[in-house]
Amino acid sequence: MADLNRIIGNSFVILGRAGMDLYANPPGAKVEKAQGFYSCLGGSSANIGVAIAKHGGQAVLVTCVSDDAIGRFALNELDKYGIDRSYVRAVGGECRNSLAVVETRLEDTQSVIYRNGAADFEMSMADVEAVDYSAYSALITTGTVLAAEPSRSAAFRAFELAKAAGLPLIFDVDYRPYSWPSAEVASDTYSRAAELCDIIIGNDVEFGFMAGAYDQGLGKARALAQTGSRIIVYKMGEKGAITISGGQEFRTGIYAVDALKPTGAGDSFMGGFIAALAAGHDLEQAVLRGSACASIVVSRVGCAPAMPTPDELDDFLATHPGPTQV
Repeated sequence: MADLNRIIGNSFVILGRAGMDLYANPPGAKVEKAQGFYSCLGGSSANIGVAIAKHGGQAVLVTCVSDDAIGRFALNELDKYGIDRSYVRAVGGECRNSLAVVETRLEDTQSVIYRNGAADFEMSMADVEAVDYSAYSALITTGTVLAAEPSRSAAFRAFELAKAAGLPLIFDVDYRPYSWPSAEVASDTYSRAAELCDIIIGNDVEFGFMAGAYDQGLGKARALAQTGSRIIVYKMGEKGAITISGGQEFRTGIYAVDALKPTGAGDSFMGGFIAALAAGHDLEQAVLRGSACASIVVSRVGCAPAMPTPDELDDFLATHPGPTQV
């Protein structure tokens, strides 16, 4: 296993998509009754990069975008947030950028994802082999990059190169069924990826999926944690999270808020958690800070623009009564 202390270097190479999110306006409106749409950067990997950048970390994204106006929108947004896009390649033809049309509402929330011919799945061996992994502190990926070729093989090649350079591998399971050819392929691929990674974050449904049954998800998480210094964060929504590492485990609660929407919590958790580890916080504090970031994001419009700054996070923690008891 890699040396997780390397994360303190606070410089990350991130695999995965950048896209456009369109939020129905005004907040609370359903898409079919929207008076307009609010556009912002989207894509789980890009969102994680924004969260890290807002906390003062360095983030470089490795992906492909479509060679059109939507792709250029994503590139401009990456520039706005200070994310290095040296390894983002524009692809032409019929490839299209990821696009999500979503709502800022909690009940009956619609999220329409356009992923046909997704440009980010064109990430190639050459794309990942161009990266000097030794220049970074860790590699972060979401499970979406594994859903199709050539992105899947390229991601595993990136894992190989990053491990050879001594980087910890950080994996957000992020299972999206609509991207995969079958549940069996997804389960096998995720399990293979998880065995290679040092930090694995997922929810109870995702670990249950990897295990083959929902009620076996926690067992799967505990089994993965038995190897070396691996860290597993098993998220359970409103019930908090169980973190497992080094033969020990602990439970943490959530920071209850008046949420506006359910989206963005996972990306914000990942970004806040990694930023906290990079800042030298212990594991439990890192989980709690990640949980607080998730609560902040679901109480705001958008995902990338909703990611909190360190000052906003510290103010939230200072004024919130604390996480729920578990």
